[in-house]
Amino acid sequence: MTETFTRKTPELARRHAGEKRFQWLGKAAITIAIGFLLVMVGTISWMGVGAFKQTQIALDVYLDPQEIDTAAPNKADYGAMVKKAQRSKFSDVKKHNDKRKLYKLLSSQAAFTLQHQVADNPELIGQTAKIWFIASDDVDMFIKGNTNVDDSGNAGKLDKKQLQWIAALKSTGDIRTRFNSSFFLSGDSREPELAGILSAFTGTVLTLAVCFALSFPVGILAAIYLEEFTPKNRWSDLIEVNINNLAAVPSIVFGLLGLSVFLNTFGLPRSSPLVGGMVLGLMTLPTIIIASRAALRAVPPSIRQAALGIGATQIQTVFHHVAPLAMPGMLTGAIIGMARALGETAPLLMIGMVAFIVDVPGSVLQPATALPVQIFLWADSPERAFLEKTSAAIIVLIVFLIFMNLIAIILRHKYRQRF
Repeated sequence: MTETFTRKTPELARRHAGEKRFQWLGKAAITIAIGFLLVMVGTISWMGVGAFKQTQIALDVYLDPQEIDTAAPNKADYGAMVKKAQRSKFSDVKKHNDKRKLYKLLSSQAAFTLQHQVADNPELIGQTAKIWFIASDDVDMFIKGNTNVDDSGNAGKLDKKQLQWIAALKSTGDIRTRFNSSFFLSGDSREPELAGILSAFTGTVLTLAVCFALSFPVGILAAIYLEEFTPKNRWSDLIEVNINNLAAVPSIVFGLLGLSVFLNTFGLPRSSPLVGGMVLGLMTLPTIIIASRAALRAVPPSIRQAALGIGATQIQTVFHHVAPLAMPGMLTGAIIGMARALGETAPLLMIGMVAFIVDVPGSVLQPATALPVQIFLWADSPERAFLEKTSAAIIVLIVFLIFMNLIAIILRHKYRQRF
């Protein structure tokens, strides 16, 4: 007995060494995966954190009562008042070309900002008020340090004179950076400093709501019927194979289906969250059905046998005992499907949700876009500021996905505690 143990000791040592190597390889793989994830998230965060700040410039604007009619204040030429305040701030600017450069320090929305200030505070009429205006994207990029001064004295699209004016505003405290609330409260814009995600985020929420309302109940009921009630024959096998094949179909195919059926055949509104949600719902159905059937199979057969043994019908057995125990797995499948739908762009492009949408959609029938499509559009824009907005929108998308997964974890924990 002792000799046998001695002869097997080297082989046993080799097996233990192999197990240790496998454990180290597993740890190394996890470390590399986490490292890549941290690099990706860190890079996106570093590029997009600047979008949560906004540069503002203060001007002393005289609100001439002769130019502003209190009965119709919106008809005043607020753009001229803003330009006059800029010329007063820099009285040495005389040439027409220099004036144009001076005006470019502010966003094109400066006149609307002044108009809203007067509408909210009519008592300012006849006074000189200090108003903070949004700076242009070039000034914003320079203040945030994203553009540096080159050998010729320019910084991106800003020349020497514009940089001198910016330095003068800094010295008097008339330029500042604040939290960019308009990024969350505004819709899309052609101007980077004015672009926001509110319309895209609202469109995403409405689209996912339609998707969930369609795919979750249909997917759960289909899985229960196929797993618990359908007889096992060649037809059920054919259905199962087709469901597995649909789960692997490229998403753009579902977009073509939506374009052909929902838009061209049924005439549903183009670019609407209703159509987008229906397309994404069809795309996520196979995933939910497959995960739900796997969750139903995982319920021990003794549960079914016990329920049937005390006189419960098959429907009572399934819906009172089996389905509640399988619900955590069903929720997991639903969240996986919704997470895939959240990041899809191709099917939404096919149904027209790539359109330039500024207004926030008020219902599922109004034109809208989605966050992944908004990211796609911003990433294709040449302005440097849109790259910052793209990264910031990706951060919001990731946070939204984490929030969805957190809800799934809470629901799973609740059902496990209950049953």
